[in-house]
Amino acid sequence: MTKRKFGLALSMVLAASTILGACGTAKDESTETKGGETESKTSDFSVAMVTDIGGVDDKSFNQSAWTGIKEFGEENGLEKGDGGFDYLQSTSDADYNTNLNKLVRRDFDLVFGIGFLMEAAVNEIAGQQPDAHLAIIDAVVDQPNVASVLFKEQEGSYLAGVAAALMTKSKKIGFVGGMEIPVIERFEAGFLEGVAAVDPDIEVDVQYTGAFDKAELGKTTANRMYSSGVDIIFHAAGGTGNGVFAEAKELKTKNPDAYVWVIGVDSDQYEEGTVGDTNITLTSMLKRVDVAVKNLSKMAMDGEFPGGETTVYGLTEEGVGLADSRGAIPDDVLAQIDEYSKKIADGEIEVSDTVK
Repeated sequence: MTKRKFGLALSMVLAASTILGACGTAKDESTETKGGETESKTSDFSVAMVTDIGGVDDKSFNQSAWTGIKEFGEENGLEKGDGGFDYLQSTSDADYNTNLNKLVRRDFDLVFGIGFLMEAAVNEIAGQQPDAHLAIIDAVVDQPNVASVLFKEQEGSYLAGVAAALMTKSKKIGFVGGMEIPVIERFEAGFLEGVAAVDPDIEVDVQYTGAFDKAELGKTTANRMYSSGVDIIFHAAGGTGNGVFAEAKELKTKNPDAYVWVIGVDSDQYEEGTVGDTNITLTSMLKRVDVAVKNLSKMAMDGEFPGGETTVYGLTEEGVGLADSRGAIPDDVLAQIDEYSKKIADGEIEVSDTVK
């Protein structure tokens, strides 16, 4: 059996923008050239996002969202800056309201708040700016001018748990979470269930660092886990998870025979695990924030902004899954993971979104 990817199929990736008709749902216009051919002017639709404290280069969900916005902009002939696509980075939660307001006042047609931590700020700005179109990832804001996006992180994390349980040698596995909030608890719940489905006797050490932007906390937490015999750690900690990778790579550098692995989160974090000619990334639990951002931007550009609605992406919608292990996971194990994936997609397995 060949290697396979458990990420999203290309079916959810946005198609190239098309020339819209006279219904006026988007801002593209067509003009006729001297040769009688038509060409499309660049859309003047604009979209921007505000990061949470993890930052745009967190190699996790903020970065994934920004990737989606950049791709949407490039596919529609937009340029970075006012009238095109842009982002503002938050260094503390005090920046959320200010940054959202700045982008609204810069007349962006759609403004995203990225992350559960921005729920209150998006709710407040939506009330103050009723004509603005806002969107939030990982939370629900009940306002008519806000589109909410959620993911069934527990389903993808279940598969990560299955992978970890099938690959561990020590029968000790770790989970490093960021802040104890509902979205991260969904990661934990699914992961624990996936491990237990394979072997309920496997020990899972669960630790929360309380932060998404403290790589040093991720490193010290991972150090304690690996020192206790844990050989695989799944992190759902944003930038803090970079420290988990740093610790695993350090151990692998000191001892090339060390059996230590990291399961990445949100994006394919394979590159984070590079250690010389080898790699300590077992796989990554993909959460396709980039696809969700592009889909919603396309809808807004087409005059179909789903204000007041909540869209949920799960395994069935191909919104979560596992990244290609690039040979780290043997084919026979991949086949077993695939069976669990099909059972979830078919409804045979229902994964809890809270820890039992």
